[in-house]
Amino acid sequence: MYEIGDWVVVNDRMQQDYRYQIVAPCAQEFMPGFDPHFSPAEMLALGVFEGKYCNDCRNELPEPWFVEAKTNEVPDPKLNYFGVKSRQPLSFWRQKGWIIGSDPRGWFQWYCRYYLGRRTPRIDQLQVGRWRGFVRHAGQIRANCDPGDIFCRPRQRQALLQWSHDPFI
Repeated sequence: MYEIGDWVVVNDRMQQDYRYQIVAPCAQEFMPGFDPHFSPAEMLALGVFEGKYCNDCRNELPEPWFVEAKTNEVPDPKLNYFGVKSRQPLSFWRQKGWIIGSDPRGWFQWYCRYYLGRRTPRIDQLQVGRWRGFVRHAGQIRANCDPGDIFCRPRQRQALLQWSHDPFI
């Protein structure tokens, strides 16, 4: 695990020689109003991104995050907690302008780095705002599903999980 002051050097398929410094304790000192329901390790263990998201990031992210992670070389919706395809290709995210800052894989990559202790104030504020806005899906589940039926609206629930909101509402 990283400590405050450590520099993380990223060399993976999407970034070469990208560096960031750990400036906050891991899993602490989050922005006010940012209270994710799951840690990145918990999300990976539950089943997110069809098992394909962080396969070439293992040198950057802590190995314990992958002990129970559901991963695969090819995307497999069965690995998602709710067993449904729920992601758009990265090209779609780029087209929509949702890839911001120095995280070419999107929100979850930002969240992993933020969780580890990287801080980029302007981007952090934007990403936390996007996270807050995503909770609207929980309202749609509450309005359209019977309490206790966790497989009602599985795509929305999977998306909530992938944004570290509680999908089991």
